[in-house]
Amino acid sequence: MVAIAAAIILRVANLGSREFWYDEVLSLLLSSGQKINYHHPGDLPVVLADYTALLHLPLENSWTDILHTVKKLLRGLVAEPHPPLFFLGQHLWLRLFGNSEIATRSLPMLFSIGAVGCAYGLGRSLLGNRGGLLLAALLGLNPYYLFHSLNVRMYCSLVFWVILSAWSLLESLPNTVSDKNQQVLVTDSNRKKILWNLIFVVSIIGGLLTFYYFAIWLVALAIIVLWLGGKRWWQYVLSVAIAILPVIPWFYWGTRQQLRNADLERFTTTSNLLTATMRHLQETLKVFGIHLLLGDWATILPPVAITIAGIAAIALLIVAATSLWRQRQYRLLGIASLLGWIPFLLMLGIDVISGKFTVGFGWGRSVIFILPGCLLLITAWLVNQREKWRQTIAITLLILYLTIDLADFQLRSRLMFHQVADIIAEKSNTPTLIVMDSPAWGHVLRLAYYIPPTSPVMLLAQNANNLAPALKNNLTSQPHQYQRIIWLESARPVWGKPSTDAQRKQIKQILDRDFQQEKTQSLTGTWELDNFTLNLYQLLEN
Repeated sequence: MVAIAAAIILRVANLGSREFWYDEVLSLLLSSGQKINYHHPGDLPVVLADYTALLHLPLENSWTDILHTVKKLLRGLVAEPHPPLFFLGQHLWLRLFGNSEIATRSLPMLFSIGAVGCAYGLGRSLLGNRGGLLLAALLGLNPYYLFHSLNVRMYCSLVFWVILSAWSLLESLPNTVSDKNQQVLVTDSNRKKILWNLIFVVSIIGGLLTFYYFAIWLVALAIIVLWLGGKRWWQYVLSVAIAILPVIPWFYWGTRQQLRNADLERFTTTSNLLTATMRHLQETLKVFGIHLLLGDWATILPPVAITIAGIAAIALLIVAATSLWRQRQYRLLGIASLLGWIPFLLMLGIDVISGKFTVGFGWGRSVIFILPGCLLLITAWLVNQREKWRQTIAITLLILYLTIDLADFQLRSRLMFHQVADIIAEKSNTPTLIVMDSPAWGHVLRLAYYIPPTSPVMLLAQNANNLAPALKNNLTSQPHQYQRIIWLESARPVWGKPSTDAQRKQIKQILDRDFQQEKTQSLTGTWELDNFTLNLYQLLEN
């Protein structure tokens, strides 16, 4: 219970402790319904405040305007690879509480707290009260899930729907032991099963409209039904069919367009069998190491450290599974496996057959739905250990998680664009041009979010090979228009290659004609996309 309380406190305390990262600000753009109004920067400077306006709801004066905004939101989503439920929820949250970091992250945080509560219910239904508390504590403090609990993306709510669907399914399945002599208990049990069936249907709707890979999770649930559902398996098939009905309109209208817009080739990198096998093995170790041990620390750790963590995590799962097998806890082992590593093997099998590499994408977030099942396997193992070993191992693991969490939030700052905003604020009324070698919208929109729209700031954002010519043309055609220039060099421009020494030299020569360099500083975050080199130039006096 102390660990669960600490998990909740960590979430609340860190809602606004970090800047939006790349995908979060894209979520904000999508949720505002203004993605279709976004235009990439060209070779002429643009007013940065024009982008700031896209991160707010548009001006609305009637219900017709609101419906028009929602329509634009859905039109913007068809170019994305995800269903609409998360973004619709964030859109509603945006209307209620605004677009601050705390406001937008509070909805995922609430989903994560709900997931911790559902983890208690799932663990209690299989392992009793102690098992429920331990599973909830492990999920709550798990570094990987804590990161996604404070992330304006759909992965946190996906875990909620995953756990709720598993819990409701197990509660609605026939009991192993039933009391047929007490009609009152049977009637009460039937009412509860109807309620759990309804929750099961809702959770499937929520999961399918949150993440397409939830369909893989349904395969695991189907196997559980065939195994434990007895002759009533058809009831669960009917429940899934009922859940799919509300999803069909989106699948028909939105999913088809998303498939046409999808860039699936980016997941295909090699046709060599040996190379592909090693890549699949590497991604497997990567996923389990990040999910069960490292969390967001994986963004800065060397591959060998992630591999070692993966070996340790898989070894822990093997020890847990072997112990349950020896203790003849076949039901627990089967359920935990079906909710954990078996869905991962399904995903991996699809990758192998299709020649793709998706399981390791985004530090394993595409298979985050395996996390609760893996933690359930560890919990089941611990609950069936002797008292002394159970307490020692459980406390050690929880302290390890808490230490990783605290170190992550205390030692790894992400306030890069605040530093740019502070430099702007020093002379807030001075015309300033920001020159950046990345036109990627995650970088552009984060600048727009953190720099006050009242400051006279223009932006010239181009790929590194186009930036120097564009800068030269603009400074030549409009000399002395800007009193200051901030040159931001991205460590990873996303849509292009980093600047070369020759390209840096060109820009420096252009700026040195009329400007004097005042300072240089490094802007660093928690991974490469956050890292910039900032150079501040001041116009020379005549």
